Amino acid sequence: MPSYTVTVATGSQWFAGTDDYIYLSLVGSAGCSEKHLLDKPFYNDFERGAVDSYDVTVDEELGDIQLVKIEKRKYWLHDDWYLKYITLKTPFGDYIEFPCYRWIAGEGEIVLRDGRAKLACDDQIHILKQHRRKELETRQKQYRWMEWNPGFPLSIDAKCHKDLPRDIQFDSEKGVDFVLNYSKAIENLFINCFMHMFQSSWNDFADFEKIFVKISNTISERVMSHWQEDLMFGYQFLNGCNPVLIQRCTQLPEKLPVTTEMVECSLERQLTLQQEVEQGNIFIVDYELLDGIDANKTDPNTLQFLAAPICLLYKNLANKIVPIAIQLNQVPGDENPIFLPSDAKYDWLLAKIWVRSSDFHIHQTITHLLRTHLVSEVFGIAMYRQLPAVHPIFKLLVAHVRFTIAINTKAREQLICEYGLFDKANATGGGGHVQMVQRAMQDLTYSSLCFPEAIKARGMDSAEDIPYYFYRDDGLLVWEAIKTFTAEVVGIYYKSDQVVAEDQELQDFVNDVYVYGMRGKKASASAQHAAVNFGQYDWCSWIPNAPPTMRAPPPTAKGMVTIEQIVATLPDRGRSCWHLGAVWALSQFQENELFLGMYPEEHFVERPIKEAMAQFRKNLDAIVRVIAERNKNKKLPYYYLSPDRIPNSVAI
Repeated sequence: MPSYTVTVATGSQWFAGTDDYIYLSLVGSAGCSEKHLLDKPFYNDFERGAVDSYDVTVDEELGDIQLVKIEKRKYWLHDDWYLKYITLKTPFGDYIEFPCYRWIAGEGEIVLRDGRAKLACDDQIHILKQHRRKELETRQKQYRWMEWNPGFPLSIDAKCHKDLPRDIQFDSEKGVDFVLNYSKAIENLFINCFMHMFQSSWNDFADFEKIFVKISNTISERVMSHWQEDLMFGYQFLNGCNPVLIQRCTQLPEKLPVTTEMVECSLERQLTLQQEVEQGNIFIVDYELLDGIDANKTDPNTLQFLAAPICLLYKNLANKIVPIAIQLNQVPGDENPIFLPSDAKYDWLLAKIWVRSSDFHIHQTITHLLRTHLVSEVFGIAMYRQLPAVHPIFKLLVAHVRFTIAINTKAREQLICEYGLFDKANATGGGGHVQMVQRAMQDLTYSSLCFPEAIKARGMDSAEDIPYYFYRDDGLLVWEAIKTFTAEVVGIYYKSDQVVAEDQELQDFVNDVYVYGMRGKKASASAQHAAVNFGQYDWCSWIPNAPPTMRAPPPTAKGMVTIEQIVATLPDRGRSCWHLGAVWALSQFQENELFLGMYPEEHFVERPIKEAMAQFRKNLDAIVRVIAERNKNKKLPYYYLSPDRIPNSVAI
């Protein structure tokens, strides 16, 4: 009688093992075997991290093995099991791999195909077509779309983390509990001693240093020492937390009536302002999106304020970017003066603080939340709904949406929900952040998500004209490495544009992204998240450099600002502590983080793909070396887009 050697690998994460009964059936082209209980007497099978082998003898010839069916039946209590993969050695010496990397919950079952990636057109056998169709039907019931707020990209239909399909939940929910992490951050940073003075003001700038007692972070310390300088202010538009807003100014906007006379002390080339514009030396950052957004009113005891500044910047003779004019609201007028470096020290400083605060709001809600988290979730849900596990694009994408839907669900549950943690410290809490996303959706296009196109659209693509833009330089290297790798993988399965057009599963996936993510607008990846997330503690922990709220409105006249007024405008002690805890928690890598190029789950079994992955890792390693060499001896190293610091997915 034919005998097969079956090897079963259990996951190594917490609670991956099971004591339940595990049965296996083999489905071949000539027949189906009976159920076999996988059990070794006097041996504890399917322990966490175990790889167990069994001999399975069948009564008759099965032909080519097409499917493996696994059933889990209760032994004592419900006991979920994480199955990594099954391998099969046939009586004829063939070796077949069946990737799984899924949980089997309760008294469940799972049917696996061998690991070779196949398009729908490659499947000619009825049982394989049926398996493919059933898998998608099941997933479409599990992964349902929901509109969390009108105008938002759609998200997963789940009220809380535990409602999610088991396969996309975190291994340990405790590790991503925002409330717990905030509390831990506040404790770790020794800032809980200020919480009893929640709504009291700081005394002066030096007072903020008291919540910095446990910092050993070079960039944070440098920001604290140099935050008032124009060079540091300008540098952050290129390489800080939010390096995506600055653009070359090709025409001075009418709403910013700045003249050469106003800024001539800042211009170093003996040219007029218009000539500097024509030579490409003027840059602009416009926070128009914040105009009219409602400030947070969830705390009746504290008034909070927002502004919508326009900031004009200049590339000086040293090729550094510095600010030369700031208008704090969109409509020019006597009560909306243009602040200049030549103004009184504290007038100019407060104007810059307002810009930094506005930058923080755009960064958190648009650059970070909308354009990395929410967009990535759309791709993840669409993938699960429309691409079966055997599809090459599923295999390519699955590692890059790991835990993304889970972290977003956690955020909706605890962070950005009504009365959530976001409301505690941010002037855009209490609904302003929702208005911002709804407004920003009008500019969310597919091309704006493509790194080179987005850089070029802002006129920031010339490394010769605009040096020291490390976000651009490193991002283009990483983009090219990813593009080369994905093109090689895709090229193996799609030999022509016609094959792409005729792949209905792929078309359904793209349509889901377009309809539910871009919301059907006709105009319309993980590295970007690393660029805008993991520097939050570096750049935002010094409160005056990134105030999450302001407690007085923008000044309406010059010559009136004192340092006491600035300190009274900045966040109170309690909100500063919440803010510091937040940016610390959000800047931490997950335990056992998987970084770009790491694919421990082997969904692909084909040798050409494994070779492409190995080359991808080599290309990424080369980029790591280039960035490390560039950063040598730099007082402000830029490392957020070094591939060894880019997680595979948006998961924090």
